[in-house]
Amino acid sequence: MNHFRLIADSGSTKTDWAVGQAFLKTQGINPFHQDDEAILTILRDELLPQVAEHVKDLSLLTSIRFYGSGVRPELESRMEQLLQRVFPSATDVEARSDMLGAARALCGSHEGLACILGTGANSCLYDGRQIVANTPALGYVLGDEGSGAVLGKLFLNALYKNRLYAGAQEDFEQHTGLSMADVIARVYRQPMANRFLASLSTYICRLVHHAEVRSLVVENFRQFIRYNIAPYRRPDLPLSAVGSIAWHYQVLLAEAAEAEGYQLGRILKSPIDGLVQAEGFA
Repeated sequence: MNHFRLIADSGSTKTDWAVGQAFLKTQGINPFHQDDEAILTILRDELLPQVAEHVKDLSLLTSIRFYGSGVRPELESRMEQLLQRVFPSATDVEARSDMLGAARALCGSHEGLACILGTGANSCLYDGRQIVANTPALGYVLGDEGSGAVLGKLFLNALYKNRLYAGAQEDFEQHTGLSMADVIARVYRQPMANRFLASLSTYICRLVHHAEVRSLVVENFRQFIRYNIAPYRRPDLPLSAVGSIAWHYQVLLAEAAEAEGYQLGRILKSPIDGLVQAEGFA
């Protein structure tokens, strides 16, 4: 009789789940920001009915691997207990950080340099089982080089200080409907400025044929490698990355990696496929 494993990659906005051959979605789960009842509501009301469609006998679901943002070491056991309350037959439950999930998705059982390049940025040195070193990302104000938020910040700085191609400001305002006053308000007066800045990456990606924009993107990645990857002192290892920025700009990421003396490894848009491969499940 087959037993089932449930695997999750969770952010604050959404969670991707895999069980059997099915891929499911729920709201994001973040134990740092959400209380027990909020998490249990998502697990019971959103996840459980979907799982039950694919696992007719829930007593056969015996293993869970949950990787998520906000799963700090001191919150791991709490997250594991919440999962077990909803899936009591699961006796093998592990909740770990999204960084470890990304490393396992990208590198499997091999040593490597693993990165998250999305709205924010993070990285680690991975030994094939665990994270052995991590350069603190520090967020988009103090760090997060290579991220979508920092890319948006660099782009707007270059745009309004006339360091881009002729007509760039007019093109931007016509395409987005945003004036400089609107941008200032979105960044300084409204919440989630990092998400707003990162949202500009879709527009920026259309402009990389302009030398100034291409150079800005490559330099953002090079700074990420210099400040976050170089401290690991392992240029012999492949540099792999997960996330929307890594995925959509992978040609320029490869260019930046080569310029800094690194070889690009695996690139994934989302960790869930790699986690399914790395963890294995029925």
